[in-house]
Parts: sequence; structure tokens; C-alpha cells
Amino acid sequence: MSFDIGFDAAKATEAAVKWIRDWFEQNGPGCNAIVGISGGKDSSIAAALCAEALGKDRVIGVMMPNGDQTDIDMAELLVNHLSIKHYIINIKGAFDSIFGELCEAGIEVSKDTIINLPPRLRMSTLYAVGQSHNGRVVNTCNLSEDWVGYSTRYGDSVGDFSPMSCFTTAEIRAMGRVLGLPTVLIDKVPTDGLSGMSDEEKLGFTYEVLDRYIRTGEIDDAATKERIDYLHKKNLFKLRFMDCFVYDGVEVKA
Repeated sequence: MSFDIGFDAAKATEAAVKWIRDWFEQNGPGCNAIVGISGGKDSSIAAALCAEALGKDRVIGVMMPNGDQTDIDMAELLVNHLSIKHYIINIKGAFDSIFGELCEAGIEVSKDTIINLPPRLRMSTLYAVGQSHNGRVVNTCNLSEDWVGYSTRYGDSVGDFSPMSCFTTAEIRAMGRVLGLPTVLIDKVPTDGLSGMSDEEKLGFTYEVLDRYIRTGEIDDAATKERIDYLHKKNLFKLRFMDCFVYDGVEVKA
């Protein structure tokens, strides 16, 4: 992080661990944390936080390649490092089946549909594992991604609890170091694993620039500021509860 906001990674990590522990006491005593493991920093740090909070025996990692995954060794490194129970569930059959049915129905499948279908299938898979293992599904998004809507609605944007949504990318990395994760997992170039591009290539700016803007309001390039502001406003709906029509002709008295 090239700017100083006085972030105390050790204190933040301790607070996040306590919050997870307290959340489970209120929302699932004895339940397991179900984490989709991609091999990237966010899922790695989310899994490590849960293991620290609940113990490794209550964390279940789920790897969900869509056919071949070139960096699945990173996901395997993480689950082995934490010594957590894990499954590999390949979603290629489900993806191919739905894609084929869409084409058979005469739908011209868009590029964004192809990119966003796998994360939605993965979230369905995580909930299937969770219901079969007395689990609660972890949302692994961070503040930087949420700020510009870099997630798939009803895919990786959801979950039962979100321990990292108030921390920027740089802060999450610092917490990963406190948790003792392998450096290769913390510093791995973030990608969505879907488009063949890095996050920063798709966004058009770096996380360092975004994090600085979020925390200080400072940014050097006017065009980049305009793009970040546009993405933030455009994607705010992803962070809200579903909009519901409220009819004033009926009352709820319960």
C-alpha cells in the first residue's frame, strides 16, 4: 500500500475472527463454514479467517473447476496449508448442459452470459454442499470489488455472511500475512478465472489506485475517477436487498 491510512492488520484480523465466531453463535451454533476455493487471495484469506475463528474441522473448502483449471494447484496449496476438509466438484457438465439447452431453445447466448453462468452454478453448488454438511456459505468479496460491482449477482456476490466486505484489496493482503498464508496466495495476480483477463485489465485501473480513492478520496487521473464513479453508481443495486413494491393498502401486524 503506497499511502498510509494507519491500518492495523493484526487488530483487524482479530476483530474479523471474533465477528465470525460471534456470528456463528447467533446464526448457526455448531455449523460449518463452506468456502468456495479458487486459489486466489480472497477465498484463501476468507478460509483462513474461518479456520482461525471456528477451528479447521469446521471449515469445508469446495473447488469447482469448469473443466480444466490451470491454477487449481493454488487452491490445493491453500486447503493443504490449512488442513481443511475439501471437495473437488467439476461444474463443466452442468455448464455444458445449460449452455446446450439455451442454444437448443434458440437463444443467442451473450459473452456476459457465458462469463457469469459459472459463478452462479458455483454458488448453487456451495449451497448444495452446505445443506448436506450443516453449513453456512461464506461470501468472499472485499470492499474494492464491491465498490465497482466486480462480482456476479447471485454468484460470488452472495452468501450467508461476509467477513471481508469492509476491507480493501490491500488491507485483505495485509491480513493474509498476519494469518501466515503462503506469499504466493496473497500476492497472486487477481483474475476472475473466466474471461482470460486480470481484474485490473478488465476494470481499466489498478486496485492500488482504487483503494487509495476509496480510503482518501484522492486520485490523480480525472478519467479514472469518472470510470470508478460510474461503476460504483451503476452497480450499487448489487449491494442492496431486492427492491420490493410496498402497497399501502395492506398492513403487517405481526
